[in-house]
Amino acid sequence: MLRSSVSNQHASAEQALGTTGIVKRGADAAESRVANRIWWDADADDYHRTHGEFLGAADFVWCPEGLREEEARFLGEIAGQRILEVGCGSAMCARWLKDNKADVTAFDISSGMLRHAKRNNAETGIDVPLVQASADQLPFRDDSFDAACSAFGAVPFVADVQEVFSEVARVLRPGAPWVFAVNHPMRWIFPDDPGPLGLTVTQSYFDRTPYVEVDDEGKATYVEHHRTLGDYVRALTNTGFVLEDLVEPEWPKGHTRNWGQWSPLRGKLFPGTAIFRTRLTS
Repeated sequence: MLRSSVSNQHASAEQALGTTGIVKRGADAAESRVANRIWWDADADDYHRTHGEFLGAADFVWCPEGLREEEARFLGEIAGQRILEVGCGSAMCARWLKDNKADVTAFDISSGMLRHAKRNNAETGIDVPLVQASADQLPFRDDSFDAACSAFGAVPFVADVQEVFSEVARVLRPGAPWVFAVNHPMRWIFPDDPGPLGLTVTQSYFDRTPYVEVDDEGKATYVEHHRTLGDYVRALTNTGFVLEDLVEPEWPKGHTRNWGQWSPLRGKLFPGTAIFRTRLTS
């Protein structure tokens, strides 16, 4: 998510990592991996205190708008399917999938997030296999899975999104669905503010310079990469996927929850989430 300034919402992680400011510069694959591993390790506890009740321990919520896989069925028939959750966080989506008879494996780059996943495995009694890995370096065999999914996990935080899609394509069987949710790319042009200040354009949609937070020595403590809608589509088609649908969930009536930059004010004016429904060619 694009943040207009170092945010009080993440003050504990920023303090732990010594974050002092924001810079506009490139960030390669290695730097992005390190920064986002240490960031999510530092922020995992606060993240779950803030969002854990909304997300649940065994529920599949695609986005802050509250769209659930139970209603959407983007993955189709899941019973008996081998499914990979990409950037699982505490693996609540994977747990819901397993509770609905799928054979699921979940991975995340952050040991802090996986610590919460292990705890929730134990508390729910739904034991999902957990792996620590980066989405651009998958430790799985070719043709291992019947489907892959990601609800705001990994994709925006990896330097080369085509490498992510290439790795996902490698581990999927031909014809398998790959469905993922990310910040809607148009949100990049606005400050990360749920209020009136978040309605004013402050930068170009076409500026792909990563958002990088740094400590006082210039070391990255958080990195997020921007892609346009066209960038996503080209990366998908270049790696063998066919785009079947692009879902832009509308803000539900009566939904009053703010989540970072998501809010009723902004949600009724423009989309906050893009969900790409794709399928690997046969």
